[in-house]
Amino acid sequence: MEITGFPTSSDIYLEVDGTRVAVVQSYSARSTRTSQSVEAFGEDQPVATIPGQQNHVIELTRLYATDEAIRDGIDFHSLEDFSLVICKPDRKIIYSGCQWSSISETGALGAMVVEKITVVAAKRIETAP
Repeated sequence: MEITGFPTSSDIYLEVDGTRVAVVQSYSARSTRTSQSVEAFGEDQPVATIPGQQNHVIELTRLYATDEAIRDGIDFHSLEDFSLVICKPDRKIIYSGCQWSSISETGALGAMVVEKITVVAAKRIETAP
């Protein structure tokens, strides 16, 4: 099974221990941070804010298992501590320490395609290509 049909298939993918296990058609990422205000007695506005922990949630659409992963018997439900790699023309974004929080599957019999996976990442870094 050769993976073709959409232009970003080689640009967005899942890795486990440095091995590409699936390509992703599209994604939507949302990063949030909890922040805390520092108040001072007698002031009507906060005097500062302290940044809190970051939370990265990424929704992946249409995942296709690679031939090697299919031969190895990939099971998207058993994936843990994987990375999501997004290659852009000017940089590479890597979400690491990933765990899935939801999986939705549709497709034909025998096809290794997952419609949507929501992923929570521990860390996000950007590197030059």
